[in-house]
Amino acid sequence: MGMLDVGEGQSIYWEVSGNPRGKPAIALHGGPGSGSSPGRRRWFDPSRYRLVQLDQRGCGLSMPHVGDLSTELTTNTTHHLIADIERLREHLGIEQWLVWGASWGVTLALAYAERHPDRVSEMVLLSITVTRRSDVHWLAHEAGRFFPEEWARFRAGVPEADRDGDLVAAYDRLINHVADQATRLQAVREWIAWEDAILSLEEGYVTPNPRWADERFSIAFARLVTHYFSHGAWLEEGELLRNAPRLAGIPGVLIHGRLDLAGPPDVAWQLAQAWPDAELHFVAGGHTGDADTDRLLLEATDRFATR
Repeated sequence: MGMLDVGEGQSIYWEVSGNPRGKPAIALHGGPGSGSSPGRRRWFDPSRYRLVQLDQRGCGLSMPHVGDLSTELTTNTTHHLIADIERLREHLGIEQWLVWGASWGVTLALAYAERHPDRVSEMVLLSITVTRRSDVHWLAHEAGRFFPEEWARFRAGVPEADRDGDLVAAYDRLINHVADQATRLQAVREWIAWEDAILSLEEGYVTPNPRWADERFSIAFARLVTHYFSHGAWLEEGELLRNAPRLAGIPGVLIHGRLDLAGPPDVAWQLAQAWPDAELHFVAGGHTGDADTDRLLLEATDRFATR
């Protein structure tokens, strides 16, 4: 483990587990802003994999942490994260690695692989997202049809003049671009309450999620999600699907829940249509996965371990 100076005042936390001579793999966390997790190791045989994890800019143990409201976000974009991944690969002396991603981590994994396909051996992707503006609109607006009471509160959390406009942009302004700290913190609370609402029907999901008890984590998460989503992840609309042919020759396993209210299954289907080397598995669960998800993840990494 260590801290990698990637310039612009940013230091990225990374750690490696498993077999030092095993097949290299990198796991990209969701959020944006969720941070890495030791629990992801369970999907990689430690005798056969050299698993790399990192905390993306501004979250986890990376510095400066955006849980500090004074931390700027100007050098925190998808393109910065792609460059960080490449710097870490070079730092660790890895030629090629399997890229694993979940939720937002899928968007980042695809953006990285389409930029550097020669560095990716395989991909295993869970809860498919491509972070188009249309997908962000679903998350903040259309999913409200399943949770009308919670969505009414979420909508009421922005100024009246913004309630019939882009709610993600409105929350980004409140959380990241106003001076009053109390206003910013209230907007953080409203945003994470909406995150909980969308996931509240998932098996075993506890509301409020215990992770929100850490205020620093909550602030960083809400700041980064609204920052990235309000900018469409700094990607052209539909870019990741349009550029999927760049992944030709890279085997992929896509796993997505049919009841994923955070990201409807047609997104995963569209990606599979654009990427002939990917196989798509639908499971009965939602965004956070289920027993079938775990089984398919293990089958995929076991299969790719000897490839």
